[in-house]
Amino acid sequence: MHPKVRKEHAGLCPECGMNLIEAKIKESSQDEKGSCCSEKSSHEKHGEDKHQGHKTNIFKLKFWVSFALSIPVVLYSDIVTTLFGWQTPAFPGSAYIPFVLGSVIFFYGGWIFLVSSYRELRARLPGMMTLISFAIITAYTYSVYVVFSGGERALFWELATLITIMLLGHWMEMRAVTGAQGALKELSKLLPDTAEVVRGNTTEIIPLAEVRVDDEVLVKPGSKIPVDGVVVSGNSEVDESVATGESKSVSKKETDEVIAGTSNGDGSLTLRVTKIGAHTFLAGVMRLVEEAQASKSRLQLLSDKAAFYLTIIAVATGFGTFMVWSIVADSAFAIERMVAVLVIACPHALGLAIPLVASISTTKAAENGFLVKQRIALEAARTIDVVLFDKTGTLTTGMFDVYKVLPAENYKEEDVLKVAAAVNRHSEHSIATAIVSKARKKNIEIAEAYNFERIAGKGSQAEVNGKVIYIGSNRLFEERHSTIADGLKKEVAMLSQEGKTIIYVMDEKTLMGVIVLGDVIREESREAIIALKEAGIQTAMITGDSDDVARWVAGELGITRYFARVLPHEKSEKVKLLQAQGKKVAMVGDGINDAPALTQADLGIAIGAGTNIAIESAGIILVRNDPRDIARIVLLSKFTFSKMIQNLFWATGYNVIAIPLAAGVLVSYGIVLQPALAALFMSLSTIIVAVNALLLKRRELV
Repeated sequence: MHPKVRKEHAGLCPECGMNLIEAKIKESSQDEKGSCCSEKSSHEKHGEDKHQGHKTNIFKLKFWVSFALSIPVVLYSDIVTTLFGWQTPAFPGSAYIPFVLGSVIFFYGGWIFLVSSYRELRARLPGMMTLISFAIITAYTYSVYVVFSGGERALFWELATLITIMLLGHWMEMRAVTGAQGALKELSKLLPDTAEVVRGNTTEIIPLAEVRVDDEVLVKPGSKIPVDGVVVSGNSEVDESVATGESKSVSKKETDEVIAGTSNGDGSLTLRVTKIGAHTFLAGVMRLVEEAQASKSRLQLLSDKAAFYLTIIAVATGFGTFMVWSIVADSAFAIERMVAVLVIACPHALGLAIPLVASISTTKAAENGFLVKQRIALEAARTIDVVLFDKTGTLTTGMFDVYKVLPAENYKEEDVLKVAAAVNRHSEHSIATAIVSKARKKNIEIAEAYNFERIAGKGSQAEVNGKVIYIGSNRLFEERHSTIADGLKKEVAMLSQEGKTIIYVMDEKTLMGVIVLGDVIREESREAIIALKEAGIQTAMITGDSDDVARWVAGELGITRYFARVLPHEKSEKVKLLQAQGKKVAMVGDGINDAPALTQADLGIAIGAGTNIAIESAGIILVRNDPRDIARIVLLSKFTFSKMIQNLFWATGYNVIAIPLAAGVLVSYGIVLQPALAALFMSLSTIIVAVNALLLKRRELV
């Protein structure tokens, strides 16, 4: 195994910095060797990317440095005297402050735009970076010429503020871009670094990368399962909720399959390894997340195309202006006209039109109980046609509660709960906790239990009030050969079909009663479904549970469409099915198995208490675990979109008038738009955009 990859086992390659679990997966496989850096990786496969080499902290640092340096540039420029009739105190050499600091800002703050522009031109896809670069290069070159030729109208303050404001806009943008990559990093954290492999009569702890197919691995009680495999010996219950979304622990015995990353219960298991590396369930989920993210990124082509045409128009107009005025006037005037056109056509206001609205809307979202991780997610919410809910942990709490106690003949409900709670008093199992909690709510005195024993994969037993009490599943009930009355048997069968968990309580001779447990439907879910229906949005549910369970939950909540018995890798396919019907889909979930579906959906919403991977894969997170916030998301999205359209209209619309003026079409009437005035108009448009965006803070989400 590559030593650096082992060192950075969380999935980050120290050579290329990629957040890829694939590096770990490939090197733990027998038939795939090398690291992410040793072969053509996503860097090359994805082609030219305007964010290649960009990091959020780069823009953050460059913005603050450029902002600080811009202050003296503005103060020692002629704009202060022109606007306020006041001149900053001068000293020997102060006249060169704009030139010196403007040059620093150009090469330090503007360099990232110049490099990005080079990539765009090399890919023959000129866009926003190209336009920004042309503007700052022209402004800087012209200003340097003015300084050394003894002129008086340098554009250093326009250059400095332009670069600073564009750095701010791209800093905000990168915060959204980098958020989409976190899910892949979280995947690798589920697997332990080592596995305990059986070697003859002993066991040996080895790195996970050295485990091979057909090895036998020992999994101790309470530990993570390190590989996909089949149980060859032992009995236990495995918590697979992290992979399947199921709240109930699954009984595992010989020949049963287990999934890497899930948690073992109280029993010990010996597994035969069946899958490793890139062939495991976890690796499959990773690939689905990557594919969904890649397909969604193609939506950015539309904005790139708009930037492309804007660049062509601005550059063509600028150089056309220069050529025309070179013929009819002197070269200095021609250069001045070209600079004015490029400066005023540069998307100064566009740099804030979208990011500023997005920043305010995300802050407003946090104030209302949900976090926006991906800007495009909030923008998409207004177009949603159907909200697809994962059942467990989303519409339901994902925790057991005692639904009903069915005492056998000659026993009372209190008798059954009393002995069941006594046996389970010191257990941390979710079913045991629910039974004890129910007994305490009913103020039942819980007796002491002695000689407690865990019956792996079946239940438990203990001595209570001189009797041995057995509590467990249907398997334990059948082994005890206890009889059950026909009426009680029929009711138990009906409740079992609804997906309820059935726990039998017996003494050494007879059945005392049955405790029925079930996943609890959130009360907020009912209100959320009603609110979405009133907003004209359809609702649907997806679950790995049986059809009976799905039908019962859907009926309780008034959901007319549901998908039952959906395997983990099939959830994203159900999203695609709805999308193929022309629907814009919002997916709401909380488990690992939800991650591909969350990223495939037009809008991914994660329950805040869910797994890290679900949270990383989603565009929006419900911090309060309250599904009623989904309706508020849609409302905020509509407000946000409205502000964005208004800002885009102003940021681009004023160019219709300003560009011809900058080009000099009204020179014959004595109207000339100087470069400094062009930059001022550009700044005013930015102020208008900012003020309009701030008005979003006043909108209430009701």
